[in-house]
Amino acid sequence: MTSAHRLSLLAAAALLAGCASVSPDGLRGDVAALTAGRTASAPQAALPAMDPSARAQAQQSIEGWLAQPLTQDAAVRIALLNNPGLQARLAALGVADAERVQAITLPNPHLALGRFTNSHEREIERTLAFSLIDLITLPWRTERQAERLQIATQQAAQDVVTLAADTRRAWLRAVAAEQVAATHDRMVEAAEAGAELARRMVQVGNWSRLQQAREQAVLQETTRQRALARLAAATEREQLNRRMGVWGLQAQYHLAKQLPPLPTTALPADGIETTALRERLDVQAARRQLDTQAVRQGWSRAGAVFGDIGLAYSRNTTTERDTGSSDVKRGWEIELPLPLFDWGGAARTRAQAEVEQSAAQLQDTAVRARSEVRSAWLTYRTALDLARQQQAEVVPLRQLISDETTLRYNGMLASVWDMLAEARNSTQAVANAIEAQRDFWLAETDLQLALTGTSPGALQGLTPGAAASTTPQGH
Repeated sequence: MTSAHRLSLLAAAALLAGCASVSPDGLRGDVAALTAGRTASAPQAALPAMDPSARAQAQQSIEGWLAQPLTQDAAVRIALLNNPGLQARLAALGVADAERVQAITLPNPHLALGRFTNSHEREIERTLAFSLIDLITLPWRTERQAERLQIATQQAAQDVVTLAADTRRAWLRAVAAEQVAATHDRMVEAAEAGAELARRMVQVGNWSRLQQAREQAVLQETTRQRALARLAAATEREQLNRRMGVWGLQAQYHLAKQLPPLPTTALPADGIETTALRERLDVQAARRQLDTQAVRQGWSRAGAVFGDIGLAYSRNTTTERDTGSSDVKRGWEIELPLPLFDWGGAARTRAQAEVEQSAAQLQDTAVRARSEVRSAWLTYRTALDLARQQQAEVVPLRQLISDETTLRYNGMLASVWDMLAEARNSTQAVANAIEAQRDFWLAETDLQLALTGTSPGALQGLTPGAAASTTPQGH
């Protein structure tokens, strides 16, 4: 290889380093591409932009969504555009992109100037030096930094899909809590009617104080449950507000009136583990981390031993004071470290340990993904069966009992107290059906996150062994 060819290669590498630049959108486009189809709202998630005009347009869209009854998709869109925590995470990704560009940019060369004189001559030294190893390893460092940035992008995408899932859960809980609170209002109305009737019957002497006290106890218990239901509705709404990043006047929106209907068919269990291993972002990030560490291992020892190679060009001018004649000396200098003490053994061992660590983390992530998707599907299927049972069997059965009690009351075979008790029971059955419907959609959210997103953590849909809610019974 000729000297001209070598210089051309070095110049091309230097030009490559000088052309590196940060992403104009802070890699938001890459994150949006990774989360496409994983946020259950838009085909491609809309993320907050960096320029003021786009932010103003996003705020206009948010105001439009909040002016209408808030749907689940609208809540997710608002959260992705307006959540401060997500904005901070995306800004950190922009910082990582800037650090990548800085890492693959060649350090500035050093220019040394010296002027030395004695009684006979004056010497001027000029030296231009730069790190040769940085130039040689530039292609490898560029690839490595790109891999690291891709891992960071995938981690940011996991934050996006997690926020979308959390917002979906918050919306489901808030809507269900408002529906349940409405059913408690109807139960209190029935209990108030019973208590008022008991008071009048005591006044005319047809009932005892004990019978009246029982109806008053029923009223007090239903009133307590209504207060707790209203508190739950307000608390769940605040959870949704935090996810969407709204406050003040923006928090005065109206939620949708009811939850989405149950699906007619259930998702099959076939191939869910394969889908999770192929689509989940945390599995992809762990696999890419292993590849990065494996590539890095080959350079670890050489980098530890020869990481300080320097190249310098010198041009020295010596001028005699008596005659004024000048002598110019020019040449190249190369600086090589002597591996007397550190032969790179520790660096090689560290690189091997990092590869083993990444491999174990990939295996752990894959095992966890398989387990989580199986658990999520079992919870999803059980929640769907229970919700269908409540809607198709329990609620109609309670309505049948209420209708039959009304017929017997009309035939003077049942008392008004029996009718009021059955009214409360029917209303409680409706509340249980709403909660079962909510639990199904929470389980469906966990399943979708476990299939294509990341680890859903503790399953949100059902709590095994949870105590069933009870309703105070009148006599």
